[in-house]
Amino acid sequence: MRIGVPREIKVHEYRVGLVPAGVRELTSAGHEVLIETGAGVGIGITDVEYRAAGASIAGGATEVFERADLVVKVKEPQPAECAMLRSGQVLFTYLHLAPDPHQARALMKSGVTAIAYETVTRDGTLPLLTPMSEVAGRMSVQVGANCLLKAAGGRGVLLGGVPGVPPAKVVILGGGVAGTHAAQMAVGLHADVTVVDRSIERLRELSAQFGSSLRTAYSTTEAIERLVQEADLVIGAVLIAGAAAPKLVTRAMLSTMQPGSVLVDISIDQGGCFETSRPTTHAEPTFVVDGVVHYCVANMPGAVARTSTFALTNATLPYVRMLADHGWKAALQRDAGFAAGLNVHAGGITHPAVAQALGVPLAASPLPR
Repeated sequence: MRIGVPREIKVHEYRVGLVPAGVRELTSAGHEVLIETGAGVGIGITDVEYRAAGASIAGGATEVFERADLVVKVKEPQPAECAMLRSGQVLFTYLHLAPDPHQARALMKSGVTAIAYETVTRDGTLPLLTPMSEVAGRMSVQVGANCLLKAAGGRGVLLGGVPGVPPAKVVILGGGVAGTHAAQMAVGLHADVTVVDRSIERLRELSAQFGSSLRTAYSTTEAIERLVQEADLVIGAVLIAGAAAPKLVTRAMLSTMQPGSVLVDISIDQGGCFETSRPTTHAEPTFVVDGVVHYCVANMPGAVARTSTFALTNATLPYVRMLADHGWKAALQRDAGFAAGLNVHAGGITHPAVAQALGVPLAASPLPR
């Protein structure tokens, strides 16, 4: 199979779909890998290194999309890329279609078979979302601490405080992978940390993991209202696989927050969990509503592109290999969790949560039962 890896063109996106080690694995198995020139330069990987691993180098994105049977990316295809996709081709990347009807329509129009990293499952987990959730969770505290600086528009609060001065109050909405990694960072910096979740079992696990250094709260509107009012930094880390994120913090709650407090919305890829959220980029990462700083960058891990690329491709490579070795239909039939990644096929939306979020009919699965 011919596997194509284009250079990412989303604003300030430097990650790449395959690294040379992955190329070597695929070419050793008899597959052809076509890498767009300069695809890895943002993380310090040269065309020479890709060639040494067995890849061919394409002069531009057009050549990659025209020749590839399987396109492997990181971020959702931009409009110009959607226009180059075609029927019979397979796209494997993050899609996050629930809040993005324009992309969904473009993929449906193209006829491509699109498999989304974020809805692939394994034993109740999301193995291809996990590494980026880990990165985003850790980053959320880092960027939140920076946004709290007075020069950045924040309250001028040091996250961990100093002797005689209390630390910042950090509220994390969601105790999943991203929320747990955010908690690790915030606790490590000696902040006053509370994690909110609707799973009592998960709250028990967090209490056992962190002990008295972390507070937990069951997720109710009253609890969120109270905690947000007192918070210096609120991190939104809620996720419903494939579906739009619930709006847990309303515009009315913002009016009760201290001026210069900060919201970091990790869930923005799925529409965001703050009512006032809107996607931003690394070029202009923040905006202010009612005196509250919002950080809503839709590709947070792209800021640490080298770390993120290696973490992501470690997870995706076995799936790329399955697609290349067996073809998309046989690969998905072999693994029900992998089949959950199928979002678009033959002009229809095939994932129930995505179809519901977009308000479109659910297309019949192309996989035999």
